[in-house]
Amino acid sequence: MEVFSHLRVVEIGSSAATSYCARLFADFGADVQKVEPPGGDPLRGSAPLTPSGHSAWFAFLNFGKSSLIIDATNPDAVAQLTAVIEDCNILIDGRDIDPAECPSINIAAIRQKCPALIYLEASWFGREGPYSGFAATDSTVRALAGLIKLAGPAEGPPSHAPDFQTGILAGLWGFIAAASSSVPGIRRGGSWSLSVFESSLALSEYQMFEAYEHGDVMRRIGINRFWPNFPIGIYQTRDGWLGITTITPAQWRAFCDMLGLSELRDDPSFVMGADRLQHVQRIERQFIPRLKTQTTNEWFVEGLKRKIPIVPVPEMSDLLQDAEKSERGAIVPVLMGEEEGQTAGSMQRLTLTPPRRGGKVPAPAEQQSLAHMGRRLTGTMSSSPDRIDAGRPPLQGIRVLDFSMGWAGPLCTRTLADLGADVIKIEAIQYPDWWRGVDRRPAYIEDRLYEKRARFCMANRNKRGVTLDLTRQQGLTLAKRLAAGADIVVDNYSVDVLPKLGLGYDVLGKLNPRLVMMSMSAFGTNSSRRACRAYGSTLEQGSGLPGLIGKAGAPPVMSHIAFGDAVGGLNGCAAVLVAAIHARTTGRGQFIDLAQIECMIPFAAPWMTLHSIDGASPVKYGNRHPQFVPHGCFRCAGEDNWVMVAATDQHMWQSLARLIGRPDWATDVSLEFAEARRDSEDLIEQAIEAWTITRDADQAMSELQSAGIAAGVARLPIDLLRDRHLRARGYLQEVDRAFIGGHPQPSMPIREGERPNAIRSAAPTLGQHNREILSGLLGLSDSEIAHLAREGIIGAVMLSEVELARTNRL
Repeated sequence: MEVFSHLRVVEIGSSAATSYCARLFADFGADVQKVEPPGGDPLRGSAPLTPSGHSAWFAFLNFGKSSLIIDATNPDAVAQLTAVIEDCNILIDGRDIDPAECPSINIAAIRQKCPALIYLEASWFGREGPYSGFAATDSTVRALAGLIKLAGPAEGPPSHAPDFQTGILAGLWGFIAAASSSVPGIRRGGSWSLSVFESSLALSEYQMFEAYEHGDVMRRIGINRFWPNFPIGIYQTRDGWLGITTITPAQWRAFCDMLGLSELRDDPSFVMGADRLQHVQRIERQFIPRLKTQTTNEWFVEGLKRKIPIVPVPEMSDLLQDAEKSERGAIVPVLMGEEEGQTAGSMQRLTLTPPRRGGKVPAPAEQQSLAHMGRRLTGTMSSSPDRIDAGRPPLQGIRVLDFSMGWAGPLCTRTLADLGADVIKIEAIQYPDWWRGVDRRPAYIEDRLYEKRARFCMANRNKRGVTLDLTRQQGLTLAKRLAAGADIVVDNYSVDVLPKLGLGYDVLGKLNPRLVMMSMSAFGTNSSRRACRAYGSTLEQGSGLPGLIGKAGAPPVMSHIAFGDAVGGLNGCAAVLVAAIHARTTGRGQFIDLAQIECMIPFAAPWMTLHSIDGASPVKYGNRHPQFVPHGCFRCAGEDNWVMVAATDQHMWQSLARLIGRPDWATDVSLEFAEARRDSEDLIEQAIEAWTITRDADQAMSELQSAGIAAGVARLPIDLLRDRHLRARGYLQEVDRAFIGGHPQPSMPIREGERPNAIRSAAPTLGQHNREILSGLLGLSDSEIAHLAREGIIGAVMLSEVELARTNRL
């Protein structure tokens, strides 16, 4: 039985975010009814197109669904659509982004009649705030979200990826919201609003809070270079490209040893990545020639031996020929009419109740025959009805054991905590979360700098914290006792870490048969690359996405320092929610083998589909677009100021032409269509920049938006801390915490009301809740807790390098 076979989902309006959200339900068996106008969803025409004219983007977003045509001009249209919605469990509404000729319906009346209905409404910027009426595209939103300005050549313009990112991120957030309201026995029903802009900030928040802590220090410093670490980038080998990430001192030393660069290794001024960043030219002059002496695979093998996070950078053909990814369901077949290709599958790899592997894209009005079992929520889902309690957090009553560190795992568990789950974060004084810092020098420890890292506070709010030395039997026993009473366990260590400690699913699943346990490793538990170390940058490097960015003939280009972390965290959260719903329904837990590298593949999905059909190399557009002309990032007055501009239809083009002083272009029938303008793109871009260069970036955006043209200032992450729209929406919440005092925290982009979900507590200090958890949950006495502290099993102070070495000798 598929997890969501009892659910009917209705999708109205047209947006990538709502389409992807609905597809995630279809992946696990929901009956998804996509409501379209007679001419079809506008996204059916989205480039890139296959040889037969099918949209590869639409195909990725919509396989496995059914299509329902409702003509708004029909007198019965409103009644027809209302009846369809009243017979569903979840309504996903993208009309604020594009109404797609959807009949006007009374949502309030429907929800009053159907209080168990789960309603998700998406918009570009939310219903209120200075940007709420803005015209937008994927790229203009990413510009405003701080995701473009730091990528590309130092002299500009900033460079960015193809237009397929915000819909995936927002779709994941929308799914998390709707799925959290579907957990049996807790709550049913609810209304959520989703901001696509704020969803994109999941990628920005790390750099936003690094800027909060360190000040205005981030600048665009060149292709494949990012503050604050170096080297993190893509470099040429003898036969291809290699993704490299060195963050810790040990990784830097190992990298230098691999290349035979002892002088660099032993230079005390190069210990930390931020120090190395000050000497980029000198360091690269020495290691770039060395990398060209061997093949990509030879360096990869050497890196594995030394535990260095490096990975081959694949071309699209490499991905499609990767048998492991097809076997795992990361790449699946998709049928578009008579045309068959491949696309990105579900990344939520549940092992007991796996997702579907590919499917057919519905033709307009096509109902797909799906073998649904069980009854929908309009009946009963369990022996007793679920409570309808809109005032209660969706996941209140669920306990999560959090073994994760860094960003990906903690973002997954933070989201569960934000939604009401009791998340217990497990660290050790010997090896605390590395986002507290990897510096173990005495001054760092004595000044408690590990308690003052804004990034750690950002990723771990609303959690309780306990320290346990899992390498010793007493700590291990206590962890098992906590797992026995938990609903979910999450870890993002290398695949062998917890099993070697005796905390694998084979052990914990026997202690607690209803336990959902997720491993968030880089490549998967059974991958041939399972031993490869990885950061978020490694995941982007190995995803295929860098090969799509930049100009034709140019090297692969990264677009973010740690793209894969946030994406992995959101996919992980979606996965455990699906498994938790199944566990609550059946009493059976399961293991989730989430590979974070696979979570990046959807961002390259349309190009993958094209290549699987015609075998041609993907077209690289630079800052241009396969569908919109003009489209790009244009220089404004002042130093390094830019505005992203896109004309998505004829009306926008004509308004833009008049605004920049070319009314003749607005009336020129030869420039009416985008493809006709393609031949004049250079000239058009020059005219736009001649206009933008005379204006401040915000002024240019304001004038463009006033004329109904999609535009967004290319912001730096630090700009988001004072962004007027985010301030108006209360996006940043002030939280007080020991050691650092008051500090801001980002809100979730999903809201159940006008205001964001309140943050209940700051991130825990090291071992802050030891007594509360060990005594309150496990019943340990004061003397037992004191003994654990004396033995170093628990504690509240991070060990220095000297203390750690002494402990390891004992």
